[in-house]
Amino acid sequence: MKQSPLLRIILIAAVLIIALFILRKQPWKQKPVSLSAAAGGKRKVLEVGFLPVTCHLTCPVTSFASKTSVTGTEFDSHLYHDWPTVAEAFKSGRLQATFMLAPMAIKLNEEGVPCKIVYLGHRDGSTMMVLKNGPIHSLKDLAGKTVAIPSFESNQYLVLLYAMKHQGVNSASVHFVQMAPPDMPSALQTHAIDSYFVGEPFAGASQMAGYGKVLYYSYQLWPRFISCVLVVSDSLIQKHPDEVKDLVRGIADSGKWADTHRLQAAKLAAPYFRQNPKLLDFVLTNPPGRVKYEHLTPTDAEMMEIEKHAQEAGIINKIIPVSQFLDREFIPKHIVASHINMASAPTGPNNLP
Repeated sequence: MKQSPLLRIILIAAVLIIALFILRKQPWKQKPVSLSAAAGGKRKVLEVGFLPVTCHLTCPVTSFASKTSVTGTEFDSHLYHDWPTVAEAFKSGRLQATFMLAPMAIKLNEEGVPCKIVYLGHRDGSTMMVLKNGPIHSLKDLAGKTVAIPSFESNQYLVLLYAMKHQGVNSASVHFVQMAPPDMPSALQTHAIDSYFVGEPFAGASQMAGYGKVLYYSYQLWPRFISCVLVVSDSLIQKHPDEVKDLVRGIADSGKWADTHRLQAAKLAAPYFRQNPKLLDFVLTNPPGRVKYEHLTPTDAEMMEIEKHAQEAGIINKIIPVSQFLDREFIPKHIVASHINMASAPTGPNNLP
């Protein structure tokens, strides 16, 4: 059947309109609809800050798990690369929940920032590195050397001061510098520093590359070492306690899963960290106890010990009651490993859930 010229023009115009509509919407770039949205439900979304260190690995795991669930709060993990930026975001209110260095969290509370530590991020997980063929074999060899730490408000700094004191090393003879964790491996390789003490995987990066060697694991200097804690604002606790409860439950369950699924945890976290999964594989399994995600309920005694060393280091001015900055109310009595569907896990930063 022969088409009329008018009908042909109408068909061509319709095709062009449809094509322009598709190009404008670009459906191939749109994120898949969440299960909750598909079901017509409205879920609260809470942004949680973290750095790309294994101390914070449970943050992206919890974020992924929440996005593949149909109940509870949805968590959006937000990546930062240095501690001053995290602290400023929290103080300004842009973040109401974040992982943070333990002494830094206590100091913020002392300064009047209304917040509470509600859980731990990990146990151990920090390593002190030196050059593989260098002259440093113990803390006593650090005299006159430059040592990088993530912050002067970090437990890594406090551990070194404590260990040096007990090993008869004058800490004043060591030049400490604050450095963003991602910059430490290259600084060691180029001899800009002589050693660094940091959360994984930035210690393992120089070891895996062949130019760095382990001087100490954190647990050799301070058993059951705590670096980072989960901190939330008092406002969030008062106005949205259910979100805090969901978050702590998510972190606890994610930790239990990660502790027994280390290779899967490395694969899942790598896109969030913007890091090579082989590096995360290395630090989570070599040795297996390098980072631990169990026994994450902080005790009063542990917090008081951190306070004591923080005061001696001049980070805080006075010892304050633990109840002023620690709230264990939201920690679940029974922890069950998260259900993680690795088949839908992201494979790169461009396709995060």
